[in-house]
Amino acid sequence: MYVIGETTARKQKLVDVAKECLYIGMEAAKPFGFVGDIGNAIHKHAHKNGFSVVRDLCGHGVGLKFHDDPEVLHYGKKGTGMLLVPGMVFTIEPMINMGTWKVFVDSADGWTVITDDELPSAQWEHTFLMTETGLEILTH
Repeated sequence: MYVIGETTARKQKLVDVAKECLYIGMEAAKPFGFVGDIGNAIHKHAHKNGFSVVRDLCGHGVGLKFHDDPEVLHYGKKGTGMLLVPGMVFTIEPMINMGTWKVFVDSADGWTVITDDELPSAQWEHTFLMTETGLEILTH
C-alpha cells in the first residue's frame, strides 16, 4: 500500500487505520485461538475509527492451493471459526473503506474491486506462519 503524491488527512487516516488493522489482527492471532478472534479485533478497530470492513473478500490459508482454508474474515465474533494451530500458513489482508463495506468487481477487467459508493479503500497484507509462540511474518 502506497500513497502517491499529495493526499487528504482523511485518506491518510484511512491508510494508517488499515495498517493498524493488519497489526491488530496479527496480535489477535494466537496459537489455539480462533480465526474469528482476528476478524473481531480488526472490525472493532476500523469501526472505532469511522471506517467499514469489506465482507466479500478475506484472507486465506496457503497450502496445496494458494487460496486454501481457512477463510480469514476481517469481521466476526471471538471464539468462532477455524482453530489456529502451529504449522498453519495464512494471510491477513483487511480492506478498510471510507464508506460502505459493499463492493463489486469491475466488469471491464474482471479483477478490480470497487466499493458500491466508490469512496476510497486501503488494504495491507502479510502472509504468516503460526508457530507454537505466535505468528512469524513470511512477507516483508
